Amino acid sequence: MTCRCRPPLTFTSPRRLPSPLTDRAQRMDTMKQASPPSPVLSGAVHYFRSLPEQWPNLMRSLKAMGLNTVETYLAWNVHEPREGEWQRLDEITRFLDCAHAEGLRTIVRPGPYICAEWDNGGLPSWLTGRVGKHVRTRHPEFLDAVERYLDAVVPTFAEHPSLLMVQVENEYGSFGSDAVYLGKLTRMLAERGITVPLFTSDGWTDACLTAGMIPGIPATVNFGSDAPAAFGALARYRPDDAPFCMEFWNGWFDHWGQQHVTRAADDAAESLAEILDADGSVNLYMAHGGTNFGVGAGANHHDHNGADEYRPTVTSYDYDSALDERGAPTPKFRAFRDVLAARGAEMGELPELPPLMPDATVPLTRTAEVVFDDRGAFAVAPTFEELGIDHGLVRYEVPVAGPREALPLEMIGLRDRAHVYVDDELLAIVDRDGDTSILPPVAGGSIVSVVIESMGRVNYGPRLGEHKGLTGLRQGLQWLNGYTVSTHALPELRELTWSPNTGEPVAGMRYYQAEVQLTEQADGYLEVPGGAKGYVWFNELCLGRYWNRGPQTRLYVPWPATRVGANVVTVLELDGLTEATVSLSGTPGLG
Repeated sequence: MTCRCRPPLTFTSPRRLPSPLTDRAQRMDTMKQASPPSPVLSGAVHYFRSLPEQWPNLMRSLKAMGLNTVETYLAWNVHEPREGEWQRLDEITRFLDCAHAEGLRTIVRPGPYICAEWDNGGLPSWLTGRVGKHVRTRHPEFLDAVERYLDAVVPTFAEHPSLLMVQVENEYGSFGSDAVYLGKLTRMLAERGITVPLFTSDGWTDACLTAGMIPGIPATVNFGSDAPAAFGALARYRPDDAPFCMEFWNGWFDHWGQQHVTRAADDAAESLAEILDADGSVNLYMAHGGTNFGVGAGANHHDHNGADEYRPTVTSYDYDSALDERGAPTPKFRAFRDVLAARGAEMGELPELPPLMPDATVPLTRTAEVVFDDRGAFAVAPTFEELGIDHGLVRYEVPVAGPREALPLEMIGLRDRAHVYVDDELLAIVDRDGDTSILPPVAGGSIVSVVIESMGRVNYGPRLGEHKGLTGLRQGLQWLNGYTVSTHALPELRELTWSPNTGEPVAGMRYYQAEVQLTEQADGYLEVPGGAKGYVWFNELCLGRYWNRGPQTRLYVPWPATRVGANVVTVLELDGLTEATVSLSGTPGLG
């Protein structure tokens, strides 16, 4: 099925991907002949954070570093964004086929929960909006949906000749202690034909291991340093399990408004050497981080100095990894390759990289209004989930009864960012801050309009599955009732009515377009220098969100999304442009 979020790409590829193997006997025969590598030297590459045309080069780069295995999560919400509507399932098999063609084994981590700094930890919002606190438990409604999910995805990988291991859940000991749920998941995988070893992965604390391990299933641990201590903790509970670091955190991810995070290559290489010198297997998390295209980026929640902090993840998932966002080797790649070569790993040749775009500044010559779809009247403010909206903009309009004196307006349960208007005049732009935001006084007889943008859903911890939108508006003890609601779903790029752009600064939400001429398909990085916050599409691909609070300043444009000749850049600016241009560059801007 085609993807509404990212239409199929038809651009040329430097190498044709092999077609999926469909003959069961051929698959099983190949599996019997293959012997697991020892140790497992794996690198994480997420198929949903890159484009299929990029996979051959990524696989060859893993081989060139000395790895023999590639690992990927499966993101449920990529494949079933709306209940019962399945898409892009072929990409799972194609990714594994590509690994197999380059001589790599594969580790699949189907979840159903994956964390991964991915929106909602990979769980569909339509599901978490319904099951609420029962997420990741034995609750029948959650498990029924999980069974349907596994029915859809397991056939894409269960008999694949590259398959080495399959994970049960993901870091469950960091979330809950429902052993019945873990047991049911294990049986579901076995009943659907998984014959390779299953495993769990958790942090190496006592609490995580004791709640996350499953009797009879090998356990692995996740850490960034101090391999002897981590493997020692694992051995206390599983003395017969081989030491395996399933997530070696060799870098880290970024949040909007925070500093860009890096880790020195020599420091990460020393920790890798510790793992291998302990006769351990390893999975580099990440080997290639990639990009949170569209609205894929997740978020974290922190209790920071007593304050309730919501921290959305940036669009780039570069992760300061061995291969950068476009797949180019970094100093960390070379440091890891030296460690692996010294221990006898086989090395392949690095592939040739695609070209980079020349620097250019291009005017935004067309503009269009943001059109909202009417969703009707509601007594109280509905959530995004109740409206069937995954991400985008929801506008809530409500009257303030009068006559009455002007009283402060309280916005309750904002998730995540709001433009507040009173009688069509902008009153405030508000980012979520705890559970209540206090706004200036609003008089009776006014019409209040709140346009809310959703950011990433929390992907880790007890706030997993939180709703988006608004609980409601209140003055004093009185709730405001009687909402007229309209929506603008994202990241679909819809047909718009365009008009010439004068180039003068325009306040408020608008779409803009520019035309970019290219002489060849190329990687690049795009910036909206006069933009405050919004979204960018390059041709049909939504590159993701931008935000002037940083640290990221440029969005990655992958070469398969480009074409020779005219390319269309579409910008949705939410706060108002101060300069009507976009700039293209051959260098990233991660902060």
